[in-house]
Amino acid sequence: MPYKILVEELQAWYGNKCVLNGINMPVRDHQVTAIIGPSGCGKSTLIRCINRMHEVVNGARVTGRVLIDGADIYNGADPVVVRRKTGMVFQTPNIFPTMNIYQNVAVGLALNGLRKRKDLRERVEKSMQQVGLWNEVKDRLQQNAAGLSSGQLQRLCIARALAVEPEVLLMDEPCSSLDPIATIRIEELMRELKQNYTIILVTHNMQQAARVSDYTAFISQGDLIEYGATHDVFIRPRDGRTENYITGRGF
Repeated sequence: MPYKILVEELQAWYGNKCVLNGINMPVRDHQVTAIIGPSGCGKSTLIRCINRMHEVVNGARVTGRVLIDGADIYNGADPVVVRRKTGMVFQTPNIFPTMNIYQNVAVGLALNGLRKRKDLRERVEKSMQQVGLWNEVKDRLQQNAAGLSSGQLQRLCIARALAVEPEVLLMDEPCSSLDPIATIRIEELMRELKQNYTIILVTHNMQQAARVSDYTAFISQGDLIEYGATHDVFIRPRDGRTENYITGRGF
């Protein structure tokens, strides 16, 4: 199965503090890869490095390589182009509270230069259809987005990420603030979306990682402890630290 992303000897720093210690990890195309590990281990930093958000933090820097389709995104690549290719969905739905539902999805398209009303409408509808939101909101697109439920808001944010037609979807704890029913809908959505996108999911929820991911990476204290097919990592972990974390026995 071809790799969409290759992370090679990746180190990430905040000032003098190194938070990723030479990560080497492949990400397979059209699969869901879960990144698990305790709080503060570097999970979110890793995906922020993949779409070049890490470097916007004052004092942050990266060494090593991240290859997407064989091209090193830190070697002469335009960060704007990288971020367009790697859509990000955050833990808390980051809507624009002064914008209506339609504008919240269209804003990224407008910023990327799409101006024709017909084209905007088609892309907004397509992305909302992809996340199963269109039929729920098509009659109230001009209403404030803040009136949506938390699950709808998260799908709205996913729709906004998909509208600019990325190739990779990075999801940082997308269900942590959702109720069980909304969580199930987002998990179903991930399974559907991997037919067209490569997905990396950061999660603290072991059951969620086991349910939706094809591959799992376990990170602890900035080190990649184990990576492999999710079934193998959860059922037959090679490293005792992985087993202790998954079973809740600590380290």
